Amino acid sequence: MVVELYLDLLSQPCRALFIFAKKNNIPFEFKHVELLKGQHLSEEFGKVNVLKKVPALKDGAFTLAESIAILLYLSRKFNTPDHWYPSDLQKRARVDEYLSWQHTTIREKGCQIFIIKVLAPLLIGQPFSPEKLEEAVKELNSVLNQFEEKFLQNKPFIVGNEISLADLMAIVELMEPVGCGCDIFENRPKLVEWRSRVEEAVGKELFQQAHEILLNAKNLSTTQLPPELRESMKRLLKP
Repeated sequence: MVVELYLDLLSQPCRALFIFAKKNNIPFEFKHVELLKGQHLSEEFGKVNVLKKVPALKDGAFTLAESIAILLYLSRKFNTPDHWYPSDLQKRARVDEYLSWQHTTIREKGCQIFIIKVLAPLLIGQPFSPEKLEEAVKELNSVLNQFEEKFLQNKPFIVGNEISLADLMAIVELMEPVGCGCDIFENRPKLVEWRSRVEEAVGKELFQQAHEILLNAKNLSTTQLPPELRESMKRLLKP
């Protein structure tokens, strides 16, 4: 049975799921849920995910939320190659370790830059202060140092010689600032080499396909965003 994946490739976790499913030839139906049109807040989507967030999965009558849970579900259901989520106890623990760490570090800091440079100007009509952007970049650089020293070290990938779910989740998050013109890979040769290996492992064409919308973020529009959602987001983003 073909699973349904509810995605918007503007979202980092959605890109990870899209790449994982495509790379592993998992049969799925792409259900596009456009965040900037507020489609995730619809009553129809709420029947799939009561949390009203993407990504979401529907497999027959079974539904599932949260990107990591979905990745693990797909890896088990479709018996994907072991390197993605290793059966070796300690290698699997390393993947779990990174996936547990990244939420409030790589993800949070990378998102903040995207909000400052793209979402806030779209919604509020004026950029955040350069000082706020500078502080966000400083915070991201701090966690990038941790990423290199703790997780990547001198290995080809986070867990060793092969790509895993940890690398996949990491790269989609680190591409978020890149999508708004912030080259976080500059002056970080170890990170540049790791990114190249990840792109090769998933396939450069697939990688580009997954990130096409993000890399054209300057063309984004919120004109179709429901007024109540626009005002709510403005209050959240107001500097």
